[in-house]
Amino acid sequence: MLIATPQSMHFAAALPLQSGKAIRDYDLSFETYGELNADHSNAVLVCHALNASHHVAGVYKGQDKSEGWWDNMIGPGKPVDTNRFFVIGVNNLGSCFGSTGPMHINPETGRVYGADFPVVTVEDWVDSQARLLDALGISTLAAVLGGSLGGMQALSWALQYPQRVRHAVVVASAPNLTAENIAFNEVARRAIVTDPDFHGGHFYQHGVTPKRGLRIARMIGHITYLSDDVMNEKFGRQLRRALDEVASGDGSYHYSTLDVEFEIESYLRYQGDKFAEYFDANTYLLITRALDYFDPARAFGGNLSQALARATAKFLLVSFTTDWRFAPQRSREIVKALLNSRRHLSYAEIDAPHGHDAFLLDDVRYIGVMRSYFESIAKELDGTEASAGASA
Repeated sequence: MLIATPQSMHFAAALPLQSGKAIRDYDLSFETYGELNADHSNAVLVCHALNASHHVAGVYKGQDKSEGWWDNMIGPGKPVDTNRFFVIGVNNLGSCFGSTGPMHINPETGRVYGADFPVVTVEDWVDSQARLLDALGISTLAAVLGGSLGGMQALSWALQYPQRVRHAVVVASAPNLTAENIAFNEVARRAIVTDPDFHGGHFYQHGVTPKRGLRIARMIGHITYLSDDVMNEKFGRQLRRALDEVASGDGSYHYSTLDVEFEIESYLRYQGDKFAEYFDANTYLLITRALDYFDPARAFGGNLSQALARATAKFLLVSFTTDWRFAPQRSREIVKALLNSRRHLSYAEIDAPHGHDAFLLDDVRYIGVMRSYFESIAKELDGTEASAGASA
């Protein structure tokens, strides 16, 4: 069993942000798995999605139920084999799982950031990750890997630091959000900011948490992560209990507008309640805004081919047929742009029923694609190491 050890690194120097502001004296939480080889060429950076963290694999000592969120993908003998790769998971700035975020002290004021935490973008996260890699002595990544929002970071890595990335693996992602996706994010944000306990983002000093807003935000998000087929298969129109017959015994039913009657209602409320207990409201606002803003083609008049022409990495893109949050045609946009730019790429479109969440699950074809691709990267590294040994 892979035992994970949380780590943290402090950065005193200011990090310039896309907004024109900067943040200094910040910490990044991270975990590493496996060993860095002699020439530091076997590092794989894993970028996380909205509500995940740096804990991507393994369990914490003495906590058997603390599996990392991508534990089926990363570890000894798994597709991203930690016997061959040195894997790094980083918690993004603004998150609520250890890295500096809205709940931490602003060194400029001595008070909790709250709503004053600066806006961060995917590009800012990549810049901060690059600083961490510098501190770890890693100049080039064998691969950068991410799903969903993590896939956007992987794509951005290939554009911001093309000389530092050999392979970019982009799973269940998109080159930008559609108007529909931005709309879902906005409805979720409005649920949070209109919660009476939000207090303009400074709820910490009031000793409360906008749990009602967080619950609704999570319920909205969760609906978009599942496919219609999976929801019907798991829940259908199943009732939690038989509807109560009216006492008169006339065979009519008693209906309620407030009670939880359907299994899908119970499931969504459970997910919302659980989320509201551990996630930060300001973090949710920050991360969904970073999703909204990501659009590498904007600086090129909307021409994605021109934007991706900067990349020199080899690419693997994976999409899932029932993912309507980041539909396969969005991945195909990236594929087409890379082909237009004559970049080396592989593309797999997996016929899976699970919706957007499929990138976290154990579909045999998906796991097989990932295993095969990372085996080819490992063989490249073996060849590089052999060449280096021969020349030495």
